[in-house]
Parts: sequence; structure tokens; C-alpha cells
Amino acid sequence: MLTLKTYMTIKKKRKAYKKKRYTFPIILLVLLIAARIYLPYYVKNYVNKVLADIPGYYGQVDNIGISLWRGAYQINGMYLNKIDANTQVPFLNFPENDISVEWKSLFKGEIVAEIEMNRPEVIYVFEDQQSTPEEGMANVDDWTKALTDLVPLEINHFEAHNGKLSFVQLSAEPNIDLSIEQLELTMENLRNVVEKNRVLPSPVKATGVSFGGGNVLLEGNMNIIKEVPDMDLAFSLQKSNASALNDLTSYYSGLDFENGTFEMYSEIAIADGYLKGYVKPLLRDTKLIGPEDGFLETLWEGFIGFFKFVLKNQSTDTVATLVPIEGDLNGVEAGVWPTVGNIFKNAWIKAFKGETNNSIEYKDAFKDNDSLTNKEKRQLKREERKAEREKDSAGFFKRLFDGDNTEDDDQLSN
Repeated sequence: MLTLKTYMTIKKKRKAYKKKRYTFPIILLVLLIAARIYLPYYVKNYVNKVLADIPGYYGQVDNIGISLWRGAYQINGMYLNKIDANTQVPFLNFPENDISVEWKSLFKGEIVAEIEMNRPEVIYVFEDQQSTPEEGMANVDDWTKALTDLVPLEINHFEAHNGKLSFVQLSAEPNIDLSIEQLELTMENLRNVVEKNRVLPSPVKATGVSFGGGNVLLEGNMNIIKEVPDMDLAFSLQKSNASALNDLTSYYSGLDFENGTFEMYSEIAIADGYLKGYVKPLLRDTKLIGPEDGFLETLWEGFIGFFKFVLKNQSTDTVATLVPIEGDLNGVEAGVWPTVGNIFKNAWIKAFKGETNNSIEYKDAFKDNDSLTNKEKRQLKREERKAEREKDSAGFFKRLFDGDNTEDDDQLSN
């Protein structure tokens, strides 16, 4: 039989055990709560240090939010500007940013991140970007390191909502301010989690509203895993009021547009570091105005009228040119003489169609067609000779005076 003393001893041990059993979880819970409360402050200090380490720039964040249950954190009120900037306009202004694990990729065996930004702004103030701070400017490696420090996982999905891109020149009179607003951007499968066999596995699409109320569209595909990303992109800016360019054209050329429409089209392809593409600006139904000073005004109107007649396609009231771009990414140059030739070609022979030409494809960016087999090269040459014979059979003067309304898909090769 248990004595009273033994019973009391056992009872005390049980009470002590119960206290220990509850004490440890309580202490652990308190520590977790304290860590959760302190974590945003720690992350905020860490992010501010990352921004401070970018050469030539300073910046900070207002606060940090943590969502442990979904593996995410939010950076709020983030901005970055040049150290010696003359203005207080932030170069980068990112009010709301959510960085998280992309859960759907976990089911495919990949641990990657996704980023969502709301109301991001990139404002390039011309004067602020001209000087070089004593510590030098940030290079690609500096920006890459900063991004990696902020997002330790590889980014597979990126989207931005209601963004803004601006170019501002305050030294111009009047000030130049060209912006794209209401920017919506989506980039998917950046780390090639799905569709691994595709050459360009990452679809990209952006829309926005430009200066003058124009519609902006960028779409295409990329492969950013390579050191120099491969891509095939098409860009269009449509139905922008030409008078929105007046601050720019007045400062650089003394020209103003009284009315009319400005549009721009472009296609770019990059393969193995070699770029090929074009930029095609158009002016429709435009009326230019210049100096208002008696004799000079009359002379100016005659000058403008003559060149508008020479450069404009009279049937469509369109002034257009096509600037071919080709070369390696260390020195992309637009050909001067092909540009001049295309202006006069537009004036006297045909009007460029108001759309992307669909004449640039990813395969076009392979320099000298080095990627083709000998058989494919011979077949390509035969097709080119056949097309050239058919083209020549029409005769130069017949094409010239008939207008030749077929699409000029070989503009870039001339």
C-alpha cells in the first residue's frame, strides 16, 4: 500500500510534469509571436541596406508586410533615386509590391517566385541621369545582385498593374514630358518551368495609354535563361494625337503639329546575341505650324509645304519611314541611307501599311543564316532568286507608276 508520504510525492511530480508540459509550448509560442512581430522590422532594415548598396543611388521602403501562411512578403513605399539628382522625383517608385512563392510550380517540382506590382513608376528625368557620382554608376551586376538579395528565389512570373513610364526633360522650354500610363504587363514562365521544349518559352504582353491618348501594345515571346536573352517581340503605338509631341518637336526642331495622328510600329528579334528588326513611325493627316514672323513665316510655310509634298504619300496623307536595326547588342545602329531611301519610297511608290509588317521572325536574327543546313540554304537561295525574277518581270517603271500596292516584306534586306 502507498503511504501518504509516497502519494504526496507522486502527486507533486505529476504537477511538475504538467507544468513542464505546458511551459515549453507556451515559451515557444511567445518566441514565435515575438519573432513574427520583429520580422518586418528586420526585413525592412535588410531591404534598406540592399538599396543603400546600389552604387550611385539612394532609397528606402516605408514598411514591410509578412504573410507566412503563403510564403510571401510585401514591400510598401519603395523608391530609388540618384545620389546627385537635381530633382526629388524618384527614378523608381514602387508603392505596392508582393513577392511570394509560386505555388502552382511546386506541383511541378520547382521552387520559384512570382512578383506582383501595383502602380509602379519609372520616371527618367533627363538632367538627373546625365551626371556620374563619385562612387560610379551601377552596372548590370549591381542591379542583378540587388534583385537576387530582395528575391532569393528565381522569378518565374511577373506582373505589373496600372504602371507608368515617363521621359522628362526639365531644361527644355517648354518642359518635355512623354509618358505611357495605365501600363499592364505580364511575363510568364520566365524560368522555363513548363513547355521546356520551346525555343522561346516565356510569353510577354503589355498594354498601356501613351501621350496623346494612343494605344500601346507589346507582345511576343522570350528566353531569358540565356546570358543574352533570345526574344521575338512586336510593338505598336496607335492613334496618338500628334500635337502631344509638340513639346519635343518644338524644342529640337522648332516644329509644332496643329493636328494629325502619330503612330509607331516595331518588330525586334534577338538570337544568340544578334539583333534584327525595324522601327516604323507614321504621321497621318498632319498639319505643321512654325515661326510666326512675317516674311519668315511665309518662307517657312513654303519650306514645309514643299517637303510635305515630297515626303508624303498623297493618296493616304501619310508621312512614314522605316528604320532598319541590325547588329550585335554592343553597337546597334540604324542605317542612315536605308532610312532616307524608305522615306522617298513611301512618298513616290507606296504607303506603308498601318500595322506591323510581320516581316521579322526569330530565325531572322541568326546572323548570315548560320543555323541553317546546307540543303536549307540552297533551298532558300532558290526561292529568293525565283521571287526576284518575278519581281523584275514587272519592270521598274511599271511598278513605279502603278504604285505597287503589295506589302513590302523585303524592306529590311535592301
